[in-house]
Amino acid sequence: MKLLVDFLPIVIFFVVYKFSAEFIALCSGIFSPDFIELMNQTQPIIIATAVLIPATIVQILYTRWATGKIEKMHLVTLALVVVLGGATVLFGDKSFIQWKPTIVNWLFAAAFLGSQFIGKKNLIQRMMDTKITMAHEIWKRLNYGWVTFFLFAGAINLYVAYTMSEEAWVNFKLFGMLGLTLVFIIAQGVYLSRHIEEPANADNGTQQG
Repeated sequence: MKLLVDFLPIVIFFVVYKFSAEFIALCSGIFSPDFIELMNQTQPIIIATAVLIPATIVQILYTRWATGKIEKMHLVTLALVVVLGGATVLFGDKSFIQWKPTIVNWLFAAAFLGSQFIGKKNLIQRMMDTKITMAHEIWKRLNYGWVTFFLFAGAINLYVAYTMSEEAWVNFKLFGMLGLTLVFIIAQGVYLSRHIEEPANADNGTQQG
């Protein structure tokens, strides 16, 4: 569920980009004719970016309402969407928003890597050790795995943005990133299943039953 919520603004971005004409027609009953004419003269990716900004704000507000908290990286993502998305809309330059996934992923990579050297637990252990128990070395490897994933995701985003068409990048932004994330999470699950330690009282509890 959390993954779907995280990707919801991207889904909205994708839909508005693909169906920009229909979106403009939908807006014709809300905004003035002059504004609609301006929208008709605007590139679909600029319109989609303009919609992405409030969609991300709504996502953050929903997360705060549903969980009672907002993660720091969600706020960082929101700030980048507002700044880079705003620059894209203001200057009509898609390169700003195309850099956003890379910057977000590389910031995640830096945060996970830095956590390896600050405190007794790295980030992935802090997020998961209340549910599962593993050796410190396994947590360390898993954390480095996420660092590698974020670095790779950021790099491949730039590769697609600068070597392929705009439409290919929009498709990758949703399906490519989502697919990469799902594959990595599945791989993580397989890795975890081999290294999770059973609670010390598990056998005792079984015997008593």
